[in-house]
Amino acid sequence: MPITVGDVERFEASSGRLEAIAYRLLGSASEAEDAVQEAFLHWQAADSAHIEVPEAWLTTVLTNLYLNQLTSARARRETYVGEWRPEPLLAGDPMLVPADTAEQRESLSYAVLALMERLSPTERAVYVLREAFEYPHREIAEILDLTEAASRQIFHRAKKHVARGKARAEIDEAAARVIVEEFLAAAASGRTEQLVKLLTQDAVATFLRGLFKPGKAKRALVGGSPDVYTMTANGDPALVAVLDGRVIGVMCLEVTPQGIAAFRNQVNPDKLQRATRTWTAGGHGEPLLTAF
Repeated sequence: MPITVGDVERFEASSGRLEAIAYRLLGSASEAEDAVQEAFLHWQAADSAHIEVPEAWLTTVLTNLYLNQLTSARARRETYVGEWRPEPLLAGDPMLVPADTAEQRESLSYAVLALMERLSPTERAVYVLREAFEYPHREIAEILDLTEAASRQIFHRAKKHVARGKARAEIDEAAARVIVEEFLAAAASGRTEQLVKLLTQDAVATFLRGLFKPGKAKRALVGGSPDVYTMTANGDPALVAVLDGRVIGVMCLEVTPQGIAAFRNQVNPDKLQRATRTWTAGGHGEPLLTAF
């Protein structure tokens, strides 16, 4: 039976939410888009007229596609050059919704997306559906073919694993911006002692000396001198490096009341294409400095 305009409209009504779920499950916007397209093919092949709740049906299809495809996705990540990290999304990207509650905002933070890589596929699916999208355990159990009790147990275990690895704490947005600007000024000047003062004792790394100082080698490596902006990525303060209208690097900073607990870079061009589109489409103000 050929798909109708009504069928397409019913699918599109859920597509934004499906992409947001897939992004949290996969940590990659491009893989999320592919997964949703695959879900559409399943929708196209189904007798959609007899599907009473399209969103529930499509969520089940999408989640099972994720579980089936994760083995190959993780195999690709094992051969990835360097440390595999999620794809950062700049403020305004529709994949970052919903973000109404503290739990929803935290579930899409760059730090938590990285931590979720340590979860088993089922743990991650339960955690995302419950924490980020507030699905009741009864529905999660149906989606994953579990008992409701098992869903609850898996969720609590996954939440404990994530909580154990994160240093995130709520901080006023204005205060976070001040810390980020101080960080950028200290990094640009190469004042190592100022950088150290801005880091928590258990900060992930202290490699920043001379990070933004001028140098011919750095300019040659990236093809010029990028402008650096302060923005928000995945709900966290971030530094965004832009060269000739293209995002060439995003540094997400995990800011706590005690200082910067971690900073995570993404410079893979394949993982910054969507960030470039978002940056180009939105307002971004003036750069704080020109690096290198």
